[in-house]
Amino acid sequence: MEALTSFVSTLNALLWDKLLIFLLVGTGIWFTFNLHFIQVRRFGTGMKNVFGGIFKKKGKEAAGKDGMSSFQALATAVAAQVGTGNIAGAATAIAIGGPGAIFWMWISAFFGMATIYAEAIMAQKYKHVDEKGTVTGGPVYYIKAAYKGKFGKILAAIFAVLIIFALGFMGNAVQSNSIGAAFNTAFGINPVIIGVIVAVLAFVVFSGGIKRIAQVTELLVPVMAVFYIVGSLIVIGANITQFPHVLYAIVVGAFKPDAIAGGVTGATLKIALQKGVARGLFSNEAGMGSTPHAHAVAKVKQPSEQGFVAMVGVFIDTFVVLNLTAFVIIITGVIKPDGSLTGTALSQAAFSSVFGKFGEIFLAICLFFFAFSTIVGWYFFGEANIKYLFGTKAVKIYALLVCVCIVIGSALKVDLVWDMADCFNGLMVIPNLLGLLALTKVVKEVDKSYKE
Repeated sequence: MEALTSFVSTLNALLWDKLLIFLLVGTGIWFTFNLHFIQVRRFGTGMKNVFGGIFKKKGKEAAGKDGMSSFQALATAVAAQVGTGNIAGAATAIAIGGPGAIFWMWISAFFGMATIYAEAIMAQKYKHVDEKGTVTGGPVYYIKAAYKGKFGKILAAIFAVLIIFALGFMGNAVQSNSIGAAFNTAFGINPVIIGVIVAVLAFVVFSGGIKRIAQVTELLVPVMAVFYIVGSLIVIGANITQFPHVLYAIVVGAFKPDAIAGGVTGATLKIALQKGVARGLFSNEAGMGSTPHAHAVAKVKQPSEQGFVAMVGVFIDTFVVLNLTAFVIIITGVIKPDGSLTGTALSQAAFSSVFGKFGEIFLAICLFFFAFSTIVGWYFFGEANIKYLFGTKAVKIYALLVCVCIVIGSALKVDLVWDMADCFNGLMVIPNLLGLLALTKVVKEVDKSYKE
């Protein structure tokens, strides 16, 4: 076990601190220039499509076997993107890399918006409709389109297996553990009890299929976002005179971490960049191949329409939710120079500095919303790949296994499980981006067809 733990830890360091930073950011830069800064040119269109979709009447766009509305697809994607990483991930990046890590999160998210646009339109173009008229999609289909023959099938199968384990099983165990730990801290409730409750609620959602998943995420995502935004703005407002220092600490700390008074001891430009980019990419999931499963089933007239919406998902995750966590932590001055306070504990300390004991309760509620919505989204992504590998008959078994993982995850925090979840997340990026980059010409053609 020690040897396995050491191997996984070393592989994670290689993946997230070196290889994936260059691969993911490099892919973002590649598509940014090939698509002529699509994230700038079409950001307004995406915002209009998203917020117009909130109030759009139901009817032919109601979720069913033929897909879901564009807004429901975005809500499902954001449900997966906005998870514990937005609370614990941002805090960890700041605790290790200093406030400057947030600047590099911004940079990675900016380029990630171009990547996720490419993912969404390829998922739309190559979505699959079975003999019963059920729509599904995801990277497995555009990977096979990019690489014909045996190699494409093998690469797609590798991706499918990786995402099922990374998100469906280990990932959801990690999310459940975060909920259990937060409720134990805030209310003293046994984490196993919380795990059983979460598993039962999750199974009710899973058993309702795409229709219930869409209904839950469509309702849950706006509510949880507003709740967290209001709470964060109250903390920021209570310390508003320090806000100019927050921006100064982020920008200056990005290039000269040691110049920030009260910063993290030992933080360097390299560490700030590594932790900021890695945690930012892990949070918004651009390039990981997860959110295309949701965008594939959106009912839109042209693939680019969902691509614009997908870009807004990255914006909401990083530039709104994750930014608020960062601002709250920096503005309250709870960062420990020795980096001893990190993750969820650092975020709790920040909110508690204004809310007192209610800060722990507030964060527990937010973590429940964030983590539960991620469980639903990640289940949906895994389900698409279960269908691809084993057919629809295996879906019920998969749902039960996910619920078992949720209960087990709430009770045990085994570092190896967390590290393996990170590892599988990182590995699934590689086949996804290999498929995406090979389809660059097709991506440009689909984008051009929207203009025409």
